[in-house]
Amino acid sequence: MKRVHGTILALILALAALGLMYAKISRLGLPLLPHQLEQVWSVEAKIEFDANRHATVVDFDIPDRLGDYVRLDEYFISRGYGLNVGVRDQNRRAEWSTRQARGTQRLYYRLEAVPQSETEADANPKQRPPAPPAAPVYQEPMASAIQDVLGNVRDESANVFTFVSQTLVKLNALAPNDNVMIIRENIDRESEAWVERLIYVLAGANISARMVRGVILEDRSTAQHLTPWLEVHNGQRWEGFDPRTGNRGYPDNFLRWTVGDEPLLAVEGGRNYNVSFAVSRYAQSPTTVARARGEANDTFLASMMLFNLPVNTQNVYRVLLMVPLGALVVAFMRTIVGLPTLGTFMPILVAIAFRETELAWGVALFMMITAAGLSLRFYMERLQLLLVPRLCSVLVLVILLMVIISLVFGRLGIDKGFSIALFPIVILTMVIERMSVIWEESGPGQALKEGFGSLSVAILGYLVMKNEYLTHIVFLFPESLLILLGGFIIMGRYTGYRLLEVARFKDIVEAEDGTAKPHP
Repeated sequence: MKRVHGTILALILALAALGLMYAKISRLGLPLLPHQLEQVWSVEAKIEFDANRHATVVDFDIPDRLGDYVRLDEYFISRGYGLNVGVRDQNRRAEWSTRQARGTQRLYYRLEAVPQSETEADANPKQRPPAPPAAPVYQEPMASAIQDVLGNVRDESANVFTFVSQTLVKLNALAPNDNVMIIRENIDRESEAWVERLIYVLAGANISARMVRGVILEDRSTAQHLTPWLEVHNGQRWEGFDPRTGNRGYPDNFLRWTVGDEPLLAVEGGRNYNVSFAVSRYAQSPTTVARARGEANDTFLASMMLFNLPVNTQNVYRVLLMVPLGALVVAFMRTIVGLPTLGTFMPILVAIAFRETELAWGVALFMMITAAGLSLRFYMERLQLLLVPRLCSVLVLVILLMVIISLVFGRLGIDKGFSIALFPIVILTMVIERMSVIWEESGPGQALKEGFGSLSVAILGYLVMKNEYLTHIVFLFPESLLILLGGFIIMGRYTGYRLLEVARFKDIVEAEDGTAKPHP
């Protein structure tokens, strides 16, 4: 029953860890592999106008909700202008102002955005449905033309969206009839005026519609302008329609910029003003993007990321979070393989020191200190000291040996000798003391066996703890340590033969299996 309980607990821990990891990947876009890159779009709006040496105020509509994209950051670039960002008529507006300006003026607004995940799109708050517009009072012959078009469409549609789609198809017909020609009035169907005309026509059927402007995210060397689009509300949600074809949906890579027919740009104290847009794309680390995406959405998962800690603290946790992986190596080698070590956590601490000294130099310095300290420990045995004073004496000798090695290596111009100070001196002291006791009680063979076993486990622990992929996973997903905890619980219930014991007691194992050969 206890074995089943441990297995269930380990399974629950693993599922909880995997669930949290999946949530971070799906909602924040955290990468499973290091060195992955995510595409970030940069949109720059350039405002140009001629100032007339008077007080100047520039009012510019900046995006709030970006549709299928999430704003990572935004920058306001100007010189000699004050800046105020606020909300007016449910739209964000940037207002630059200066006491006096002369000549050609240029102001810049830059936006960085990435595609939002499906979960973020689902989490967008639902807006209150707008009130149906009052039917305009059309003048003839516009009134008769709109009435005939809407009357014909009403018989060919089933709901609001199909009604709008059919209306747009008729109004954009390649061979328009007289009614459509009257409604068009030679309006350029690529312009905002055409979208405004469509809204005007649909109001005759009490359909709520509005204009949205957006940027098509494509790498372009030339400046572009906002693309006007039509949005219609059916009482439950807004749906986009192509004002030139009647097709439902939005253009590919469409970043919403403004909503409504408010002017995009207004300049007081200037003339010949114009705004153009430039789009570029660059690669960014997904961890940086995920952090910014989480801050933009203010999610609980983002607040639990280690990136929110100071950089020095982050570096500490990059090491500490790898310690359980080193413990996994120790537990596996001792419980499953059966390799003896000098203590449980000594190999882990030595492996941490190897991370700073590099493996080859770390092994050489470890063996040098241990051999010299063991020799001095045997000499001190003749003094017949008590345990605690003896350990303190060995500690002093270990520190003196480390100082001497550093000085000698410094004279030789070998910088790696300085890294010996990173070794855990207390652990080295206990290693020397433990090896000397085993040497006296079980002989030099057993002492060297456990010493080299500890060194082997430390090397394996270093290779695991230094692995870039594992470091990436554990730092971004600390909950993955729950999987290790479940593994330790399962491993703690193991009562079978260790691998080295299978070789050592081969005859006994074969006898239990009934495969032992009879002795002559």
